Amino acid sequence: MSSFDYDAPADLFPARSRTGQRPVGYRRFSTAAAAIQFAVEQMPREFLDGTVMESGDERSDGSRIRDLYDSKDYPLTKKAQPKLV
Repeated sequence: MSSFDYDAPADLFPARSRTGQRPVGYRRFSTAAAAIQFAVEQMPREFLDGTVMESGDERSDGSRIRDLYDSKDYPLTKKAQPKLV
């Protein structure tokens, strides 16, 4: 995953719900890192599976977006996750 360009502009296409609604519409981000952060930290979790991000010639589905966020190469500070006891 180290070859992914987190600094490239990105387009985020959130999934639709079963009723055809979206929590948010299409958004353009100045960096892929910001798009990834928004998808993982701001969108409802159930929408990530059908979400697509396009950055350059690369198209990433929800699973890939999550992998990019979890990567050691991800450049932004991550939101603190609640600890499970």
